Amino acid sequence: MNESPTQRSTRQAIAVFEAFKGLAALAGLIGILDLLHRDVRAVVMTLIGRFGLDPEAHYPSLLLHYADLLPNADVHMLVALGCAYIAVRFLEATGLWFHKAWGEYLGAFSGGIYIPFEVAHLLHELSWVNAGVVALNAAIVAYLGHALWQRLTQKVQP
Repeated sequence: MNESPTQRSTRQAIAVFEAFKGLAALAGLIGILDLLHRDVRAVVMTLIGRFGLDPEAHYPSLLLHYADLLPNADVHMLVALGCAYIAVRFLEATGLWFHKAWGEYLGAFSGGIYIPFEVAHLLHELSWVNAGVVALNAAIVAYLGHALWQRLTQKVQP
């Protein structure tokens, strides 16, 4: 399939973005595993204090809530889910980078799964960040869907 330099650059930018999400998830998983051997609540309180945040504010209180849940988490399930997410992101990035149809299918499907949840979150908590997340994910899914459509229509034509 012929693709323009712009299409190639866009596809590869999406691949890099997906690989970055995989790396961020890997760093997060390593960080969470490291926290299992510490007093998580004390670590979170130290971070909140270091940044001068109010522990009663929304996000700091959310961090404290999850800090209380972490010691009782099923570590094996957490690692399995984290590794699965990381593997999907890297697999998708590889498929997109090398212009494989399966990479586009995986990207469109895995990105499309999140859209209803992201829209629900946006409607529940309206913000520019949430709107940006929905818009970016929808644009990626639309782009990959269009690329797949082009693949299909070019194969049908003689």
